[in-house]
Amino acid sequence: MDVFLLYITRNPEKIIELAGRTAYQSFERIKEGSEADFVRMLIRNGHESVLEHAHASFVIRGISRTCSHQLVRHRLCSFVQKSQRFVNESNFKYVIPPSISKNKEAKELFENTMKTLDEAYIQLKSLGIRNEDARFVLPEATCTEIVVTGNFRELRHIIKLRKHKSAQWEIREVIERMLAILKLFAPNVFGDL
Repeated sequence: MDVFLLYITRNPEKIIELAGRTAYQSFERIKEGSEADFVRMLIRNGHESVLEHAHASFVIRGISRTCSHQLVRHRLCSFVQKSQRFVNESNFKYVIPPSISKNKEAKELFENTMKTLDEAYIQLKSLGIRNEDARFVLPEATCTEIVVTGNFRELRHIIKLRKHKSAQWEIREVIERMLAILKLFAPNVFGDL
């Protein structure tokens, strides 16, 4: 799995401060470094709508379609995902859950199933079946690539939900990697998570 930052609002915490100062009409309080305390105050007081003025885009590669299906449920984000309609998935890569990977018999069964599904996909393609129909035999374990863009308020919401110990292991790992990146660029927005 790879998680890369594609784009982030330049000086995101300063942008948030400037937007937030509009609500309070407190522009005279802006000074060097004033955004840190102001942003933390907004979050502490639950005034998170101001965080919507900053955005980040991530490229996430090597996750399962199971994981991507969880991500796209967050409707306030924007998504572009590798298309199984336009991309030939012959010899597809797949994600093996740790619980299966640790069990020799389960791993063998899983890998044999993936091989059978790959062979079926390739055979369907050789029979002239288009990607858009051949893909019906592909498993949820198939690796995908997705670009996710969200504003900081929605990203905080996603992080709170998907980083929780009850969340599925794969999406939790994605979110932890995204959070580590976000903390580098906006530590006062994401430092409490």
